[in-house]
Amino acid sequence: MTTRAITFYDSTIGKKVVMATTGLIGFGFVLGHMTGHLLTFKGAEAYNAYAHFLQNSGALLWGARIVLLAAIALHAHAAFSLWSRNNEARPRAYYQRKDLATNYAALTMRYGGVLILLFLVYHLAHFTWGVTEPIDGVPFDPDNAYNNLVLSFQKPALAGFYIVVMCALGMHLYHGIWSLTQSVGLDHPKYNKLRQRAAMVGSAIIVFGFIIVPISVQTGVLLPVSPDTGAVDDDQGNPGE
Repeated sequence: MTTRAITFYDSTIGKKVVMATTGLIGFGFVLGHMTGHLLTFKGAEAYNAYAHFLQNSGALLWGARIVLLAAIALHAHAAFSLWSRNNEARPRAYYQRKDLATNYAALTMRYGGVLILLFLVYHLAHFTWGVTEPIDGVPFDPDNAYNNLVLSFQKPALAGFYIVVMCALGMHLYHGIWSLTQSVGLDHPKYNKLRQRAAMVGSAIIVFGFIIVPISVQTGVLLPVSPDTGAVDDDQGNPGE
């Protein structure tokens, strides 16, 4: 059974199936993560309760992390293997190349994927482990995820970087959804417009759901709260003013 699985994965079709499956796992994680971040608009209590639930989920949390890490590793390996195989199939570069049958999202797929992986490591270090530098002199507070988030996004450079990465994620998802629907046999003139719309809508929802948080912090819609009273702490300042 193991040998058959390895043989299947070694084939081009097998790698594409693995990429599609792990891509779905990643999309589910991203959708859930986005939904959780939107709890910031319900206030610090709701967001901190969500963060506390995640931190104390025990086996459930670690099970999800292991599945996600395995999915990321398989997705990256399959993508690199397919890229290498395509290069080996044509050892000499094209004399003249025109990417008529592709798009910008596909052309930047590899670079966007690397950027997202690097960002994921920083994101965990910043918001989960709290090992990055204090934010304007305010140390990381493991019991106040809401303030950690808001105080971080009050820094324009960090908010801007986050928005850029989320746009890269959107392009990655767009091409991923397009490729997935192609892999399941929907590559047909009858369905191509629907596939494109589904890819655009799905990726746009994810991007908007993520970037609306740093934008709301920068415009003063979301403000930090006082650790003592739980009330909005106006002393931290409104970056939009």
